[in-house]
Amino acid sequence: MEIWINPACSKCRSAISLLDAEGAEYTVRRYLEDVPSEDEIREVLGRLGLEPWDITRTQETAAKELGLKEWARDDSSRDRWIAALAAHPKLIQRPIITADDGSALVARTDDAVQDALSRK
Repeated sequence: MEIWINPACSKCRSAISLLDAEGAEYTVRRYLEDVPSEDEIREVLGRLGLEPWDITRTQETAAKELGLKEWARDDSSRDRWIAALAAHPKLIQRPIITADDGSALVARTDDAVQDALSRK
């Protein structure tokens, strides 16, 4: 499994601690340094079963500067949202775990991390 993290994020650090406590094998991706491409974001969204606006941190400064709250949330706007996430990775909700079974989830709670651990 892979976990997308921002090391400054307390939820990310908590998820890593829980993965370590469970002896999980995983790869860390510091997505602010190793920025996901638009295609990678599309793939993760497919695995999550979510839309780009569902994983966007709309309170971030960049979101406010872009006016994301005013953007349409429909199929015709999907690529625009994905491009914004790729250009401004800090807007991506974290942590995201891509599980070995092909699924993914936003692991902001201990229960979500446990859910990821149970996916084989």
